[in-house]
Amino acid sequence: MPFLDWFLPCFYAFAACLGFCVPFNIRGLGAVICSLGGGLAWLVYLIAGPLTGYHDLMQYFWAAVFLSAYSEGMARVRKCPVTGYMLVAFLPLVPGAGIYNMMEYALNGDTERFLSTGMHTLSIAGALAVGVLVVSSLMRMYTALRRRRRI
Repeated sequence: MPFLDWFLPCFYAFAACLGFCVPFNIRGLGAVICSLGGGLAWLVYLIAGPLTGYHDLMQYFWAAVFLSAYSEGMARVRKCPVTGYMLVAFLPLVPGAGIYNMMEYALNGDTERFLSTGMHTLSIAGALAVGVLVVSSLMRMYTALRRRRRI
């Protein structure tokens, strides 16, 4: 069932983000919107797989670009800070398993696997950061140009 192969991971990402809204005291429609961003970002990650030849760094980059644009849009629509939407919705994209494995290899003295996993995990974090940076920079330029034209 290909539909379930795509739907279930996105639903799990949505549910994880919904649970993550509790410690940040995000309630009601805001929690649903934040969680929806996490589920949709994971869908973009899955869709980007075949398009990028399953190059996971590009998948993370495009998911981060989508999520940043989604967060910017929702923040403007609801007149709330962008950070709230981004913080919760990025939860499914965080390379937690890579960080855990990297530390496990370090504690076990497996230097080669530690360095390999560490570089890959840092690369994923970098791809996420660049995706956010691209959208954030474009939004700042757009806002600055729009203000300049009003004057």
